[in-house]
Amino acid sequence: MARLEGKVALITGATGGIGRAAARLFADEGARLTLVDLDETALRETVQSVGEDRASYAVADVTMPDQTQAYVQAAVDRWGGVDVLLANAGIEGSLSPIPDYPLDVFDRVMAVNVRGVWLGIKYVVPVMRERGGGSIVITSSTAGIGAGPDMSAYTTSKHAVIGLMRTAAMEGAPSGIRVNTVNPAPIETRMMRSIEEMRVATMDDAAITVEQTYRATSARIPLGRYGNPEEVAKMMLFLASDDSSFCTGGVYMVDGGRSAGGR
Repeated sequence: MARLEGKVALITGATGGIGRAAARLFADEGARLTLVDLDETALRETVQSVGEDRASYAVADVTMPDQTQAYVQAAVDRWGGVDVLLANAGIEGSLSPIPDYPLDVFDRVMAVNVRGVWLGIKYVVPVMRERGGGSIVITSSTAGIGAGPDMSAYTTSKHAVIGLMRTAAMEGAPSGIRVNTVNPAPIETRMMRSIEEMRVATMDDAAITVEQTYRATSARIPLGRYGNPEEVAKMMLFLASDDSSFCTGGVYMVDGGRSAGGR
């Protein structure tokens, strides 16, 4: 039997690399989906790739309470409830030391990566209670358990959602609502291309290329490569499904061994 048969899943950040991979995998495993993002064209394309009989979409800014309530209600109206929230929407911000970091960029990263997750939990928990429980999966990062220079906003946000997850896990347990984070290392996505390009732009040595930065980052991962979105989605599927029925409050690394050896 498909592992998400009969379940309804909400996925934010659904048009990015990890979100889209999760949408396809969840649909293959029987879920009905409401996909959330800002880009309606990309949402339509993702729904079509998944199958319109299995997926609907809602255009929403996850930082806004009314739009968050609206996307949760859209899933209830279309599918009858919500069993899984994959709080995956996130942005990388910019790269610069803390004294030089733009305040507006810091605020936007925290709004999307932390406030957006908090709002999703706030409005989906009552709906899950009506279903007798559910699973909330939050996308954190290896940056959520470590740190590096020049990414203060992103690193702070990914630490913050682990604390939020643990609080929500404690609050949700009596209602059968499980909450966990998935923490990827560098993954082959648009976000990592953006970070690599920003990293090269901040270097004094103009001869260093994005490809060299990519190879250097890969070399710091024990398995010697970036992950792919499908590998992250498989962990998300485990946590969304009843296979993880005794798992809550956990931090699940998908990082090729990077956290084992530090950053």
